[in-house]
Amino acid sequence: MTTLTINGRQVSVAGPDDAPLLWVIRDEVGLKGTKFGCGIGQCGACTVHVDGKATRSCVTPLKAVAGKAITTIEGLDPKGAHPVQTAWIEVQAPQCGYCQSGQIMQAAALLKAKPHPTDAEIVEAMNGNLCRCMAYVRIKAAIKLAATQAKGVHA
Repeated sequence: MTTLTINGRQVSVAGPDDAPLLWVIRDEVGLKGTKFGCGIGQCGACTVHVDGKATRSCVTPLKAVAGKAITTIEGLDPKGAHPVQTAWIEVQAPQCGYCQSGQIMQAAALLKAKPHPTDAEIVEAMNGNLCRCMAYVRIKAAIKLAATQAKGVHA
């Protein structure tokens, strides 16, 4: 059994040590907001926070997160009121929405580390999160809006 904390709740799972965190989150814990995209950590759809840092869950083995705090899109703000989430809605950033939980989690980690990032810092931080719908302009606008609305962004 491996014990970890997901969205503030301690859970124990019986999966193999090399099981990807993504499948533990989705299949063992039942949280479906974190998405499978590429399976090799290149697209960002599976991004979650591990001890506050943006992490690709599809390539993170269960044994690497034992005892750590994991935050998924469902735990970012239980009411969906995180500044990034509200900015996403206000700007209408998503088109199809598939990649958006990973985009939001990456953006929240960015704003926690850099509350007022420059355009270049936003592009650099978000560079590994792919959007098939090409909503990058709206995503960047939402991050900038969240930076202006947040008073110490929490994540």
